[in-house]
Amino acid sequence: MRSQWIGSDAPSTPRWRGATLVAGVAALGLVLSGCAGAADSGSSSGSGETRNAGVIVHAQNGEPQSLDPARAEQGEKGERFIDNVYERLVDVGPDGPNLIPSLATEVPTTENGLVTEDRLTYTFPLREGVVFHDGTDFTADDVVYSWERIITMNLPEGQASALVDSVDSMRAVDDYTFEVTLIEPDASFLYSVVLNTAASIVSPEAVEANGGVQADTPSEWMDTNMVGTGPYEFGEWKRGESLTMTVFEDYWGEPAKSDVRWDITPEESSRVLALQAGDADIIDISPSNVSDVEGVDGVSIFEGGLLLEPIHLGFNMRSDNLPASDTIPADFFADKRIRQAFNYAFDYDTYINSFLDGYGARYTAYIPQGVFGYDETAPVYEYDLDRATELMEQTPYWDEGFTVSILVQSGEPEFEGVALLMKDGIEQINPNFRVNVVNQAETQFDENLGSDPVPYALWVKNADPGADPHQFFDPHQHPDGDWGEKHGMRDAYEDPDRIAELIDAGKATVDPNERFEIYAELQRLLHEDPMWVYAAQEGLAYPYRSWLEDFTVNPLWRGPHYEYYTKATE
Repeated sequence: MRSQWIGSDAPSTPRWRGATLVAGVAALGLVLSGCAGAADSGSSSGSGETRNAGVIVHAQNGEPQSLDPARAEQGEKGERFIDNVYERLVDVGPDGPNLIPSLATEVPTTENGLVTEDRLTYTFPLREGVVFHDGTDFTADDVVYSWERIITMNLPEGQASALVDSVDSMRAVDDYTFEVTLIEPDASFLYSVVLNTAASIVSPEAVEANGGVQADTPSEWMDTNMVGTGPYEFGEWKRGESLTMTVFEDYWGEPAKSDVRWDITPEESSRVLALQAGDADIIDISPSNVSDVEGVDGVSIFEGGLLLEPIHLGFNMRSDNLPASDTIPADFFADKRIRQAFNYAFDYDTYINSFLDGYGARYTAYIPQGVFGYDETAPVYEYDLDRATELMEQTPYWDEGFTVSILVQSGEPEFEGVALLMKDGIEQINPNFRVNVVNQAETQFDENLGSDPVPYALWVKNADPGADPHQFFDPHQHPDGDWGEKHGMRDAYEDPDRIAELIDAGKATVDPNERFEIYAELQRLLHEDPMWVYAAQEGLAYPYRSWLEDFTVNPLWRGPHYEYYTKATE
């Protein structure tokens, strides 16, 4: 049967760490692995004396590149910090995927009359009595200013395209009513645009007093300073050491209970020690290392669903600058049989159980579990070396063999695990097949992945997180999308126009039943004509000190929302 997207029953899923997935219903039929009560699944054997009373300390594995919503890259550390200081018109809460009002007092729908029948114009009634951290009043003009700022700056490293590609016009109807008209109907608009970090509302007075807005130019001041309306106001940033945010006493909603400090701690072993000692309340940790803190006195493990940033291996069909060791032609992976063989040669179960320590699950092509349109009946590849062998025997490379390299980022065991298992599977098929795993430091890895074309035929990473299927299909599967153009997918697909037509229709179709059928067909077509190896979704696993009460993380959040947590002040 198909995945449930109406009602409260969760779709059946592979077993992973014994955590229960609870489905919720979003405005557009989004399904998400629920979080409520998940903290109770952790182990705790006593809290002891509270350290750093009144301050939530989160040991992070890195720091932001920028604190400006106009410049924050998707999935980057800046988003996590921004989401606690700035606000958007709508948000998602701790209990599920449904959109809730934030700076807007209602979530627009056709039913409440705030979305026009043609699905092009959205009206947002705004909250009165809201003040920015600089003491200025919030009005509809501030929304127009903030969104127009993003569009004017249009920074390639940020997410301006979310607004640029969607918004036709916008206006302040009055002081507390904002209206936006889209270029075309977009069923994903509220999730992919309004909820986007780029749509955060900034203080116009603060921006104008510190350089204003310049087209195609970053704001040096906004890179390192923040003035929003959120439950926290910006404290200070000691680069390479820490960032702080403090409770905003004049917040319009329920006030936060504790200040927050990010400790920048690149070494995972140091983060583990900080948690064990009580010097950190929360830590970033790889799933494979969660066992290091299980059973530690005063530590609980939050297991609350699946991350919406699945791990994949990409096929590149258009690089003429491959490593010297590689013997394949640039269009090697344009042969569908080879891409299918690589999918069959990957040991999915071993990857989840060993490299993710059981914190993970399978997903389809290309919809993560927890996103609307996920179909549990859609086909997925299984580890089958016999079938991989049959397919490779049909290609010109069976007798002559080949060598190909996979690019991975150093220090990321989840990504390296994909490459190592792929190497193992392919080399078992034929002694003439060779796969080299190339580890690179983050800076060099990002530089190579940002090149066009990418100078590797294979690479491993995770997708940028999304809340709507279009956010995955458009960049990763559309023949003319970001990766489609970069990797030459149009020349490799059997029917690129059909794929493009369906992806475009999935965005424009607002009827959830019709939308589901579109994505069901896409999942079948893209299984037969794969452009990725869909390794797994990582499970949410946050170790935290048990003295931190009400701990929860919604997979739709870009990181913890600290205002929901309570920590003793003494």
